[in-house]
Amino acid sequence: MRRFEKCSCANENTKLPVRSTNHSAGYDFYSPVPVAIGPGNSGMIKTNVKAKMEPDDVLMIFPRSSMGIKKHVMLSNSVGIIDSDFYNNAENEGNIVIALHNYGDRILEINPGDKIAQGIFVKFGVTDDDKANGTRTGGIGSTGK
Repeated sequence: MRRFEKCSCANENTKLPVRSTNHSAGYDFYSPVPVAIGPGNSGMIKTNVKAKMEPDDVLMIFPRSSMGIKKHVMLSNSVGIIDSDFYNNAENEGNIVIALHNYGDRILEINPGDKIAQGIFVKFGVTDDDKANGTRTGGIGSTGK
């Protein structure tokens, strides 16, 4: 049941994530818009993509190695966590946002269609005495402080 879908706000440059090779673990995410991030600054890119998955799946977003090694860019939140109930939430339809931080000394120019991160689906477990009973109603930071 895992799949990527375009959000209703998708533009002509929105591309669904794909694996580059048969043995790639990660699905490459693409920028649908041009972005410039100055040295020492951060930026957020709405991918216009959402992920449908099983309730015990999580989509983990990681930097692509080339972004860190060649362009001196990392994810602002280290690892992005996309929970299964983020899909189609009322606040933002589940639009996956990639937050990048430029720790280099040059402006990072991102063009539509550039690969910006990679996502890996992972199964997770819960404890026998788990008491989670909340319902997601929003996007980033919506489950509390």
